[in-house]
Amino acid sequence: MDQENNSEEESVGPSEDDTLPSLPSLPAGLSDAQAVELLWRVRAQRRQAAPALPETVTVLTAADGSLLYLVGTAHFSDSSKQDVATTIRAVQPDVVVVELCQYRVSMLKMDEKTLLKEAKDINLEKVQQAIRQNGVMSGLMQILLLKVSAHITEQLGMAPGGEFREAFREAGRVPFCKFHLGDRPITVTFKRAIAALSLWQKARLAWGLCFLSDPISKEDVEKCKQKDLLEQTMSEMIGEFPALHRTIVAERDIYLTHTLRQAARCVEAPPNGQKVPAVVVGVVGMGHVPGIERNWDKQLNIQEIMSVAPPSRFGWLLRTVLKGAVLGMLGYACYRAGGGVSRALLSVPAVQSLLENLRPPPAS
Repeated sequence: MDQENNSEEESVGPSEDDTLPSLPSLPAGLSDAQAVELLWRVRAQRRQAAPALPETVTVLTAADGSLLYLVGTAHFSDSSKQDVATTIRAVQPDVVVVELCQYRVSMLKMDEKTLLKEAKDINLEKVQQAIRQNGVMSGLMQILLLKVSAHITEQLGMAPGGEFREAFREAGRVPFCKFHLGDRPITVTFKRAIAALSLWQKARLAWGLCFLSDPISKEDVEKCKQKDLLEQTMSEMIGEFPALHRTIVAERDIYLTHTLRQAARCVEAPPNGQKVPAVVVGVVGMGHVPGIERNWDKQLNIQEIMSVAPPSRFGWLLRTVLKGAVLGMLGYACYRAGGGVSRALLSVPAVQSLLENLRPPPAS
């Protein structure tokens, strides 16, 4: 998703921290070029040269002088939303990049009530969609992680992704600000994560996620913004599942660094198109900040972390066994229900597709 905003939209109503000056009324008879130049100057006046930013913000400089203000957030935190809004209003960026991919972009425009309901509701349709997108093992693992998110949502009464929605809203109030999705596609991440785990590790991880019931408080969430505590937690996770940490955290650190560096390139300033250093705000989970700092000046190989290995023989066997089990249950249901229900079940497209997949290939 790539949003470019050239409008004069302001916040709907004033708030205690809304200190931005109003955009001027454009004089009648201005040409498009003159209007663009005027709005560009207004944004330059709003941009603070030495802003007082939250402690969660890290500043990185690109080779061409472009600046990245990296906001480290906790994904279920009200104060993270405020950190994002404060940063964007202070630096008036050319680009805002968030830790989302195209598969999760829907959360940007959904209201909190709908998101709360969606986050708590893990139904059959979601399971089927996850398996269609990611395959059996990766899909089931995605459902288990959704269960963890639903558990946190239930405990806190707060929908995930609030800081990304805040970034989207604030970017829309900055003239000429573009909005980029910076994360690796979630389907690639899940498939690579599952492929990296042994069968025993998959079983242990699934067991832990299935029986997650520890209470979570807002204070616990805020602790995730403390770098030292977070690094300690990460170290414990690495010891438990090093392959999972590599694919879900370290590889995405590389991908996020790549997209942030792509965004932090000189932009053309009106009226003569002169190249000037860009100002970028990145909004990522605090756990990704140290990795992005380490990778900022390195040569990165993105293709290496985008490939997905073909399914293993075990994966093929597991899918065959699962399909056979489903077919067996259908057959038993047909036997118990009688001929009329049997014919009805066999007419369902999903059942026909399943039978087609189980049919042996024709002899060559």
